[in-house]
Amino acid sequence: MAGSWPTSSGEPVTAVVVNYNAGKALGRCVESLAGDGVGHVVIVDNASRDGSLDALPPTTGGSLVEIVRSASNLGYGRAANIGAGRSESEYVLVANPDLEVRPGCVEVLKGVLDREPGVALVGPMLREPAGVVYPSGRDFPSIGEAVGHAFLGLVWGGNPWTRRYRHLGHDQHVSRSADWVSGAIFLVRRRAFESIGGFDPGYFMYLEEVDLCWRLRRAGWDIRYEPAAEVVHLQGVSTSQHPYRMLLAHHRSMWRFARKTANPRGKALLPLIGVGLLVRLGLAWLEHLVQPRRLLGREVAAGRS
Repeated sequence: MAGSWPTSSGEPVTAVVVNYNAGKALGRCVESLAGDGVGHVVIVDNASRDGSLDALPPTTGGSLVEIVRSASNLGYGRAANIGAGRSESEYVLVANPDLEVRPGCVEVLKGVLDREPGVALVGPMLREPAGVVYPSGRDFPSIGEAVGHAFLGLVWGGNPWTRRYRHLGHDQHVSRSADWVSGAIFLVRRRAFESIGGFDPGYFMYLEEVDLCWRLRRAGWDIRYEPAAEVVHLQGVSTSQHPYRMLLAHHRSMWRFARKTANPRGKALLPLIGVGLLVRLGLAWLEHLVQPRRLLGREVAAGRS
């Protein structure tokens, strides 16, 4: 995969994996990271109760595995901040526990940061186990695109607003700048991450990576999507355990992001946006009663992201 790319620097990488009841997927994730040259894996556990940590050895394939146990579920961003603080590596790989990196993935991502000093964060191509490409490397949508995607996306995934927002098709196979990439896994420069305070802990789940990339871009950094690096992502191993709570968290995060990023015109529309999100949440809960697996899969794709 990475054969045509220049060899990256010897800069060490620390991986931060946020775990919540990920089961056996966690062990497979750690093994894939160790096999791809990550020397230090920090697992921040959000009070899991499934025994997913029990079988993890202190070292895997020569990589040091450090476990940080939280007494409660801190949410994704807050836990990731704690994990990033446990390492001094300049490059930090933030990852979900339900994924496996393909050989050469980390090297390719490191190469992007080595060659392009203006890039703060780079994300790989994500594939479902069946090989379907998950849409990463997206733009911040306009209000019209956001409304079209939010409502029509519940019933018509191929609508024009959703296709444009997700860059479906050829764009998923092109190396390019993006407004944001999926938070399922990305490599970030520590100094850039720390300069903006890391993840906003006000997001419990969903859109924390969108907010992070938005603040990095405002600070003058570039964000990259690099499909030459690939990851297999199961999606929703943890979130599917509490579907209604996660749907609520997703909509709360959308509201928080809308308030933080609204321009003067957008602020005037915030009351309508708030009402629209409440309506959408009601529709999402209702559809989940009818077709739970299909809807939750779309919400995971739309939000975690």
